[in-house]
Order: sequence, then C-alpha cells, then structure tokens
Amino acid sequence: MTNATEEFGEAYWEEMYRGRDAVWSGRPNPQLVTEIADLTPGTALEAGCGEGADAIWLAERGWRVTAVDISGTALDRARAHAEARGPEVAGRLTWVRADLTDATPDGAPFDLVTTHYVHTTASREALFCRLAATVAPGGTLLVVGHHETDPRAAEMAEAHPGVHFTAADVAADLVPEDWEIAVAEVRTRLAPVGHEPHDGGEPVEHHDAVLRARRR
Repeated sequence: MTNATEEFGEAYWEEMYRGRDAVWSGRPNPQLVTEIADLTPGTALEAGCGEGADAIWLAERGWRVTAVDISGTALDRARAHAEARGPEVAGRLTWVRADLTDATPDGAPFDLVTTHYVHTTASREALFCRLAATVAPGGTLLVVGHHETDPRAAEMAEAHPGVHFTAADVAADLVPEDWEIAVAEVRTRLAPVGHEPHDGGEPVEHHDAVLRARRR
C-alpha cells in the first residue's frame, strides 16, 4: 500500500507477490491480536492488507472489514483465503484495490482503522493523518511499524529513511484534543529475517513501534 512511484509503488508490490506463491505467514500480526481482541466488533479499515490474514482474523470475530491494498495479486489471494473460510466470514469482507496515499475508501468513518508495517515513499505523516481522519468518534486507530531500534534499521535507514519510526512520532501528529493515547511503546517479537516464514533461518528479535489511540 504505497504511492505509485517505482519504489514501493504498484509495480514493486506486484513483482513481489507474483514472485512467490505466498509472501506472508497467513497468521494475524501479534500486535493486532493483543490490542484488538477485547474491542466490540464494528466496522474496520485494514490499510495495506496484503494476503489478508489480519482482515480475515477480524472478520472471523465479527468485524465488517474494508481491506485495502495496492496489489491486485495480493487481493486475489486474500479473497481466496477468505472464501475458503466460508460465506459467513467472506461476507464480512470488502476487498478494495487502492492507493491510500491519495484515496479514501467508501465506508468511512470506521470504528477501527489499522495498518501494519507500512512501506511508502510518500509522506508517512500525511498517510497516517489521512488514516486517522477516517476513524469514527469513539473509534480506535492502531498503527504498528518497524521501530528505529530494530536490528535491521541501520542497514535500511539510508535507502528507506521513512520505513522506521517510533510510536511517539505517530502520536505527535495527532491533535491532543481529539485523541486519547492508550498505547505508545516499542515491543519485541521473534520472527525470521525477511518475509516470514518463507525465508527460513532462525527467528531473530524484531522491534515494533505500537500506537493505539482512541478518538474522543
């Protein structure tokens, strides 16, 4: 889910997904499970849904999910995964091919807006502010990304300066009068280097920036 430039644009993601039968593990991201499990299901926007694991996990728990990605190949796989879970789950999901750096999907405002590990050559701050604007009053914004202390941060910082950030960076772009910050921290998780689990190797420690906020 990025702007349509050469790096992290539509062509980049299409090449990545078409080059493998599966890119991601098929499991929901652990920070999503931790932060959202106790919320009452409503409407959700999953920004950058990839092959659909997070969106499907939400739908299985009763959320009505608009799942957006820039890659048609990823969305085709996500749709097939959802249909394999049965019509009740598939019926709660709407798959949208779009670039969220310059488009807002139908259905806003949402009770939950969530995005994980966004890679964009557009302004990250502008993207997160755009997503925050789609959260309904009383709703939740969950942003998870690669923290600047992540072991791979140093090697990626020069080539991809916008990929790593802190939860405080995201919180600073939210208007304090409009938002209650529930979580703003760095967390560790174990996962293989690269696109899990297909690159193999022993799991290494990754550092996640986690921001969960409630619109007042």
